Amino acid sequence: MDIYEALYTTRAMRRVRPDPIPYPVQARILDAAIRAPSGGNVQGWRFILVDDPAVKDQLAPLYRDSIRQLWTSAAYGERIERARSAPQEPGHASTLRMVASAQHLADHFEEVPLFLMAFSRGDRSGGSIFPAVWSAMLAARAEGVGSALTSVLGAFHGPQALEILGVPADHGWSMACCVSFGYPTGRWGVAQRRPVHEVAYRNTWGTDLDLDIPGPLWPGERP
Repeated sequence: MDIYEALYTTRAMRRVRPDPIPYPVQARILDAAIRAPSGGNVQGWRFILVDDPAVKDQLAPLYRDSIRQLWTSAAYGERIERARSAPQEPGHASTLRMVASAQHLADHFEEVPLFLMAFSRGDRSGGSIFPAVWSAMLAARAEGVGSALTSVLGAFHGPQALEILGVPADHGWSMACCVSFGYPTGRWGVAQRRPVHEVAYRNTWGTDLDLDIPGPLWPGERP
């Protein structure tokens, strides 16, 4: 797969089939993850693959409660209410689609075939763990496997999740994120985003970028 195709089409795919992910595919995903750069080459990460229904059954209620708390939090509560009050507006429609997609994952947590739980130690910024996780997600895309990253489980029920997963409580490990993996029911595509000139500057904040990028540059010819 062309690297640009992977970069442009690896987006949150939360609606997936229950079909298991073959072990050789899982191996390629994890091996790609650990090749990512790591601050000081410390590689202060650990990963747990979860595919046991009994473990998922224990984590699912915690995940659903985490999503419930997220929707009522200051970060999302008012935004969701505004969207529901005027669903016909383009920005609001996008918000409601995102909420429905994330809620679907929560409601069907037990049916997702594979989760990757990522843990870090001494990585406050996430500068080491998240490049590794993103590499795993790109590798999954190359294998035709959809993924979605979320940090709500660790944020709202971190200690309980660590206990269920058997993570040593006194070794400094924290859950950075949880990534779902599965063969998607929908189609791959380039996600709609605000154009580059609205979110990037040159040399100083607010200075014109001097680049004209009205839409996605992939697919397209490159010099």
